[in-house]
Amino acid sequence: MKYSISKHKETSLNPAADSVSIDKPFATLRLRIQDLFLLVKFRLSATVVFSSVIAYLIAATGTISFTSLAILAAGGFLTTGAANTLNQVLEKDYDRLMKRTANRPLAAGRMKTSEAVLAAGFMSLFGISLLAVFNPWTAFFGTFALVSYAFVYTPMKRVSPGAVLIGAVPGALPTLIGCVAAQGELTWLGLTLFAIQFCWQFPHFWSIAFLGYEDYSKAGYQLVPEEEGQIDLKKLGQQALGYALVLIPLGILPTYLGYTGWWSAGIVAVLGVFYSYFAWRFLQKPERKTALQLMFFSFGYIPLSLLLFWGDKMI
Repeated sequence: MKYSISKHKETSLNPAADSVSIDKPFATLRLRIQDLFLLVKFRLSATVVFSSVIAYLIAATGTISFTSLAILAAGGFLTTGAANTLNQVLEKDYDRLMKRTANRPLAAGRMKTSEAVLAAGFMSLFGISLLAVFNPWTAFFGTFALVSYAFVYTPMKRVSPGAVLIGAVPGALPTLIGCVAAQGELTWLGLTLFAIQFCWQFPHFWSIAFLGYEDYSKAGYQLVPEEEGQIDLKKLGQQALGYALVLIPLGILPTYLGYTGWWSAGIVAVLGVFYSYFAWRFLQKPERKTALQLMFFSFGYIPLSLLLFWGDKMI
């Protein structure tokens, strides 16, 4: 008697193997989504959107359009995501050298450069188009932020600490973009909020650069003032303190201009005093503890200040 072997697939006797087979596409999709989040630097992009939207609310008069807020948020997120993606395309070889960036999708080889460039192209196209819905100013500043961050700040990081000054410009543009989207023109309010976010970045970044100095050095980044191959701690601390002190009078300007009340000005000025205090401590004793204190306080300064300005306006 002859026995034939069925060509039909046999039913698996291992349910666990079937589960792994079914879950694999979902695991791949989950990893892909995680990589996209890393590619656009989701938390950073969300922070940019927050600054822009709150600035819009501070500057807007009359009824607030939620559709406009959604367009501003989407346009800002896509434009920022495009800039961050191009940043990683240009720095993928250097990202591999640092612990904090080695797991990024391009640096780790999980994503092709061509895919990232294509994604950046689509994000920039749709992002700038959405910003242009408001007026030419928003499209211009959005484009300027993208180009200056990706193609000026990014390559300069390996040349000179002056890159931090250049990078602070696109870093502060979200508030200005939010204001021109609401007001349709350049105003002193927009320039004031831009100046606040511009100055805030220096103590914030100097504390981070101090803590990550060894990691940055591995990639050849020159992001802090140096003297004889070491951090110039005095200059670093002085610059952090100087910019923090400027924030004290800047915090009063929105009220002086008539956009907010005096109680928000007082609290924001006090926040500037505390920011200056932590910067002063860092200058007096530049070590991990004082750098961490300055860094953690910096995380709260901008969102708190913007929310206070908006809240005061609503009262």
